[in-house]
Amino acid sequence: MKFMLLVYGTESTWTEEERDACMAESQAMCHELAEQGKFLAASPLHPVATARSVRVRGGERLVTTGPFAETTEQLGGYYVIDVESMEEALDFASKIPPAKKGTIEVRPVFELEGLPPLK
Repeated sequence: MKFMLLVYGTESTWTEEERDACMAESQAMCHELAEQGKFLAASPLHPVATARSVRVRGGERLVTTGPFAETTEQLGGYYVIDVESMEEALDFASKIPPAKKGTIEVRPVFELEGLPPLK
């Protein structure tokens, strides 16, 4: 069963040293998952200031700077994993370093037929 783990937090709460340690620990966790055949994808995102939101209204594309929703925590990264159950996904999510300062949202992924394979 595939799950997407969305990493939310306040960008300003991390020092450069904490961010570097978080990245190293997160990469190690990805390698562990890969060895178990459960890793599909993961990546941090650039700061929220680089985001653009797109909406189409009346056939016109509207682009705004920043995320669509106003929130105190920003989407900072994601993991896509293939595990046996929601409980296993929750166990993994609780070990992700940003869970100590932010929130990890765990959502099952619909598997659609007929899409191109992942590269």
